[in-house]
Amino acid sequence: MLDFETFVIAVYVVIDPIVSQPPPPPQRRGRRPKLWPSEVVTLALLSQLARFRSERDFSRFADTQLRGLFPQLPDRSQLNRAIRQQHELLTICGRTLARQLGAQLAPYELLDGTVLAVRNAKRRGAGVLVESRAVGFSPRLGWVDGFRLLVCTTPEGIITGYGLAPANYNDRQLADTFLTERAAPIQQVRTVGRAASGEYLADAGFAAREAQARWAATLDAVVVAPPKTDSADRWPKAWRRLHAHLRQVVETVIDRLQHLLRLADDRPRTLGGWFSRVAAKVAMHNALIAWNRQCGAPDLAYAEVIGW
Repeated sequence: MLDFETFVIAVYVVIDPIVSQPPPPPQRRGRRPKLWPSEVVTLALLSQLARFRSERDFSRFADTQLRGLFPQLPDRSQLNRAIRQQHELLTICGRTLARQLGAQLAPYELLDGTVLAVRNAKRRGAGVLVESRAVGFSPRLGWVDGFRLLVCTTPEGIITGYGLAPANYNDRQLADTFLTERAAPIQQVRTVGRAASGEYLADAGFAAREAQARWAATLDAVVVAPPKTDSADRWPKAWRRLHAHLRQVVETVIDRLQHLLRLADDRPRTLGGWFSRVAAKVAMHNALIAWNRQCGAPDLAYAEVIGW
């Protein structure tokens, strides 16, 4: 286990080589930002840890404990703005770390979806993000007002891509867009990443004969999903057990994002806030795997890093 200051330096050392040659930032009026991009990205990743209850909590901690490492640390609103402006760089960090960890060598990938609540589904009034969110159903949480997140991982738990949509989209709809973007020569949604082998394991929510045949024929994506319970097709019990066993990794990854990286508790008020936070959590997840491998710890053993 590390003390937190050593852990901060370790994260910076992992991130700095990736962002040392970032794409040229858009021209903006005003003074040059106080923090370098690598510092902003490092703080963005650290702020996702579950030991901080919110952005405000992290800002207070950074102001009192991290000022020595980040002497030009701005106030909370300026830091949050800087993090939102680095969404593309956060996405690049997540993808680069996945590539460095060997994600392209994976024999197959795992797909799964989860809902992200913005507000109580029974609450009256429009609230925030009216044009972007929607009410959708989750077997685990019931009706949720917010977004749906599709996550793609390797068998080791490295996140290779993700997609975000309103909560009323189902997993099959998200997968259709996700796989189409992955197959495109020029991607419009860079968060989806690139496919490894083109083979995927998914749950019954992705099962549909026509869709699976179309993905295989036009997108070179073979999605293996068990038939739904009301389907005429049947898998042997041994197949279902093996399939469920192999898919436990992606469920563990989503659990890590939701609880140890605070995804289930976040409530950003802007779409840019959602995009930047999800990108930061994905990058932090892959950075923790990279650090665990350096230390000889299991890939997903988050608790062994700094003793949460």
